[in-house]
Amino acid sequence: QVQLVESGGGLVQPGGSLRLSCAASGSIFSINAMGWYRQAPGKQRELVAAITSGGSTNYADSVKGRFTISRDNAKNTVYLQMNSLKPEDTAVYYCNAGGSLVSGTEFGSWGQGTQVTVSS
Repeated sequence: QVQLVESGGGLVQPGGSLRLSCAASGSIFSINAMGWYRQAPGKQRELVAAITSGGSTNYADSVKGRFTISRDNAKNTVYLQMNSLKPEDTAVYYCNAGGSLVSGTEFGSWGQGTQVTVSS
């Protein structure tokens, strides 16, 4: 009922930058928190950054000072600006959003994931 479509992944050299986008669509009434998670091969999925509808943010310690999460509430879109990328940032990045549908039902949805590879 809610679709999240991510874009912006790819291959980048260490020290480079990428910007991920995630657009939510469907019978959405409101979105509370939106966030980015990542999962590297052989590892558990972990929270990278999250942002509330009011703009409060939190980050994993490993990305503080390098990544910035932002959102456009009018477009139901969340962004992740990633700077000073390191090889250990290589992972599949997933978008997550939770909120309420027009019907009043709450939802929680995941995107399909986008690959980020940091390598020389």
